[in-house]
Amino acid sequence: MAKALVVGGGVIGLLTARLLGEQGYQVELVERGSLACEASWAGGGIVSPLYPWRYSEAVGALAGWSQGYYPALGDKLRRGTGIDPEVRCTGLYWLDLEDEDKALDWAAALGKEMLRVDRQKVMSRIPVLGGRFARALYMPDLANVRNPRLLQALQGALQVDHNISLVSGMSVDRLLVERGRVVGAKTSSGTVTADCVVLAAGAWSGELLQTLGLNLPVEPVKGQMILYKQEPDFLSAMVLAKGRYAIPRKDGHILVGSTLEHVGFDKTPTDEALASLKASAEELLPGLADAPIVGHWAGLRPGSPEGVPFIGEVPEYPGLWLNCGHYRNGLVLAPASCELLKNLMLGEEPIVDPTPYSPAGRLGWRPIA
Repeated sequence: MAKALVVGGGVIGLLTARLLGEQGYQVELVERGSLACEASWAGGGIVSPLYPWRYSEAVGALAGWSQGYYPALGDKLRRGTGIDPEVRCTGLYWLDLEDEDKALDWAAALGKEMLRVDRQKVMSRIPVLGGRFARALYMPDLANVRNPRLLQALQGALQVDHNISLVSGMSVDRLLVERGRVVGAKTSSGTVTADCVVLAAGAWSGELLQTLGLNLPVEPVKGQMILYKQEPDFLSAMVLAKGRYAIPRKDGHILVGSTLEHVGFDKTPTDEALASLKASAEELLPGLADAPIVGHWAGLRPGSPEGVPFIGEVPEYPGLWLNCGHYRNGLVLAPASCELLKNLMLGEEPIVDPTPYSPAGRLGWRPIA
């Protein structure tokens, strides 16, 4: 039985382990901190890029495949674990877009339903919405997933899979290379050998590749969020304006986000971001001014050039596979990214053209200190 070492315990790592375990791999997943507590937990869970027409076809291809996969994934995890990831098709309203025609052209080209909705109709559907907008676009079939519960369900499913071992609190210090091939890793708990290593460590992925003299252009981009508690029927759809969004959960929680900050690996929530997010929230939904803020946190997105992830084997080091660099779209791209990686590892027909995501030609060299 082939053994795979997966480095990283977020949604990418967990889904990768699940797919490889189903294919008969013996999988050991290691996470330096607690499982499922970084960017995958901190995000909003919109099952779409915020502005999908502004991304390349490479991002769109993965997003489109994942959007079709999520409902069945959520249902299967709910039935198998008793934990409901709450994949809910609420639809999404964009308010006062500057590139509205581009968005409509994009939707028409792909056969997606995107509708112009006048202000009066939007207000009749979402009466709690602030009135400072003139026009809106609406996609009724866009969903959101309650990402902390998705991660809990994935952990629950993997913990009863005899092919998979989940290890938290284990850091990987360096990758092991024999005769030019990656054969495992040196960890804080000793040496782990494997037939292949999958690097899915999000914003921290570049640190490990540096030990091999490779430069992965993935950097941390801080994002802060706030969480309100309202009545379950307060907000019926997702709303996005001026780069800020509000996402309703089934029980009345409302997520509002997010910031974009280039401050290294600092995850400290700030008063400035809190004030900015609160102002955006109350402009979008004035009723939130009287609602309690029950959470404020920050996460680190794995920023990458144009948001195109790295998926595939590192040509300089056979046996080392990347699945990282998803930037703001880790949750929506995760199912397709992990399926594509599995396709490539097993020699299957890939679900999409793998060329744009290949590490070949996208990594740089740097001296090893």
